[in-house]
Amino acid sequence: MAVAIAACTSVVTVAEAVPATAAEPGYFAAQRVGERPPMGWNSWNRFGCAINEDLVRGAADALVSSGMKDAGYQYINIDDCWAEQNRTAEGKLEPSHERFPHGIKTLADYVHGLGLKLGIYTSAGTQTCQKTMPGALDHEEADAQSFADWGVDYLKYDNCNNQGRPAVERYTKMGDAIKKTGRPMIYALCEWGENKPWTWGRDAGAQLWRTTGDISDNWGSMTGILDQQVGLEKFAGPGGWNDPDMLEVGNGGMTDTEYRSHFALWALLNAPLLAGNDLPAMSPATKAILENNDVIALDQDWAGTQGHKLRDDGDTEVWAKPMSDGSAAVVLFNRGPASTTISTTAAELGLEGGTFRVRDLWTGTETETAGTLRDAVASHDSSVFRIWPSTHPSAAPMTTLALPAPDYVPADRPLTTTLQVTNDGSTPITQLRATVATPVGWQLDGPGTFTVPAVPPGTSWQQQITFKPVAPGGERVRLAAKADYSTTWGRRALGSEGTSPLVSRPPSGTTALSKAPWMSSDNGWGPAERGTSNGESQPGDGHRITIAGVGYDDGIGAHAPSSVRVYVGASCTSVGALVGMDDENSGGSVGFRILGDGKELAATGIMHPGDKAHALSAQLAGVQVLELSVTDAGDGNTNDHADWANATITC
Repeated sequence: MAVAIAACTSVVTVAEAVPATAAEPGYFAAQRVGERPPMGWNSWNRFGCAINEDLVRGAADALVSSGMKDAGYQYINIDDCWAEQNRTAEGKLEPSHERFPHGIKTLADYVHGLGLKLGIYTSAGTQTCQKTMPGALDHEEADAQSFADWGVDYLKYDNCNNQGRPAVERYTKMGDAIKKTGRPMIYALCEWGENKPWTWGRDAGAQLWRTTGDISDNWGSMTGILDQQVGLEKFAGPGGWNDPDMLEVGNGGMTDTEYRSHFALWALLNAPLLAGNDLPAMSPATKAILENNDVIALDQDWAGTQGHKLRDDGDTEVWAKPMSDGSAAVVLFNRGPASTTISTTAAELGLEGGTFRVRDLWTGTETETAGTLRDAVASHDSSVFRIWPSTHPSAAPMTTLALPAPDYVPADRPLTTTLQVTNDGSTPITQLRATVATPVGWQLDGPGTFTVPAVPPGTSWQQQITFKPVAPGGERVRLAAKADYSTTWGRRALGSEGTSPLVSRPPSGTTALSKAPWMSSDNGWGPAERGTSNGESQPGDGHRITIAGVGYDDGIGAHAPSSVRVYVGASCTSVGALVGMDDENSGGSVGFRILGDGKELAATGIMHPGDKAHALSAQLAGVQVLELSVTDAGDGNTNDHADWANATITC
């Protein structure tokens, strides 16, 4: 990520009863500190250093009035930039006179009065990450006592400006200092996963430990962090949790669909659920995601068994989690660019039986299956189910309507897909009526409405659908279908919708890829930038591309992990660029790859800051989709700013 970013995910708390959710009264029982993953809000992801006591009070008020408190959110956590630049003459931290004129104790009293808890932040270094205030290195006991005296309940302890001193020593010292105060606090290590804190965090006195660098509000960052959680599940459990960083839900860098996936996967991982959005301005869609009691229940299940990746099929993944009541939770996750059908089975989830009750945790709909869990999942979306063994069919059969949207749609070719209805239940569906909608600018080749007498259990009905281009326009093509049918439990209805990018071949000659249409772009920190370096997390904040002291006027600025995909339609002959790490950052390491239709065509070895630009090129004969990929070289993606200088295609 970029330098001096403070967004670690954690802070410190008192052992009070957590409010019950509407879905499961009494679910959040009284518990010791850190017995379950903490839930709350942190100021950093949305506001950074632009904080004051009024903003924090407003967030606390909104946590209550919005219903988030009732859903289980407890903590109001202040991140970096809350203190004066220097300590007092007695060596103590002092709240900012301008931003927190009434002090932290007064703010804590206000938050406690709402039935909430207050968290605070510092770093295990000489200064915090933004260098606006002193860190706690060699002041651990004094600072921990100040926090206790103020009524702080949660400490997020960052890793900036640490003077190269051993992490275990620094973090254990603060853990001991917190214990010495006698005040129960959640102690959250924000060590970025550099020294495998999951192996020693508990011994240091912590209940949370960050497993990665900071999250950014984009798809590439979220999925990159998710990938780094695989294999860590054995280190988590009641009283000690892996922390993949705070939630970005509602901050605007991803779609609501992507935020649903973000939230569901974090809940399945037993991650701390710390919202980071503007609570008073929360949209209905954001509220629905953050306050979904069924999904929250996965995170807060008393057994504390962390979910794990059950199956990886490339663009589609199955994640699962055993629940304390003998049920299982599953996330069918589509990280690919096109809608697709994903399935698993009760047996694969470790459940035995002939029939199973299934609850869709996004819609609340309950169905029954003979053992297969299946759903049509849109690009970047996730279907989340909870499944229980059952002795007999207790609901309408689990039925899937699918109309897959392809990876891309060439504007000069017919679009062909398959409409499919699948019955995975134990009873038939009858009187099926299915209809497809015709995209704007296209013509349906054949009928668009179909009637089917019955679809027996364990079978599918399908029909090939073709649309011919008439006057395609816009950036994407929308495919949609609906179906209704009868069951023993009454009439049911389903809908399916997806979109695909509308693409055209590049013009003849040489085209700068910074100016070409992109099918998609994912980036580990902010968006991939056209014509400049990556810069920080906001669009358009890059600089002139500079590699090893040499400047370039054009190119693409990326941050690992990164992918930029361009449709070339088998009409281009070659691609080339000068690649290297941008001089705007001094750390990190990356690898560059050129792919054609998913196959590697060319690659560099590992590159470091200061390495001279490397000429990377590939032949594109027959290639439909070109991809420029940047990897983190296997050591995490902190500071991995990577440039594709003067990147062009020849067609």
